[in-house]
Amino acid sequence: MDLSKLRPGLVGAADLRVGVEHTAPSIGSGVIPVLGTPVMINLMEGAALAAVLPVGHQSLGIHLDVRHIAATPIGMRVRATAELTNVEGRTLTFRVEARDETEVIGDGTHQRVVVNVARFDQRVQRKAGGAPPTG
Repeated sequence: MDLSKLRPGLVGAADLRVGVEHTAPSIGSGVIPVLGTPVMINLMEGAALAAVLPVGHQSLGIHLDVRHIAATPIGMRVRATAELTNVEGRTLTFRVEARDETEVIGDGTHQRVVVNVARFDQRVQRKAGGAPPTG
């Protein structure tokens, strides 16, 4: 697997306008109608995917350490960014941040591991069929 083009400094972004479907009550993570933390995290993961995606491969989230530090009401736009800060073998580390139209609403670090899509799918199919995974 050639990951030589993945170097620290690559940046990705993902955007969202907060709708009712993105609020804590709609996703079961609270009662106040503001952007739900799981949605913010999903946006951060989307930004990391936008930063790096080798052809024929996919990356899977393996670790997340984030703070959700400010509420965002319905109607506001949110942008998440992810900067690749380290590549160690197949493990990618990102610095992530989310901002709404007025302030930083979340930040932290996120790790992903690069996998070969075909091999990963074979393992999942074996697991779904009840066969023990190999390799």
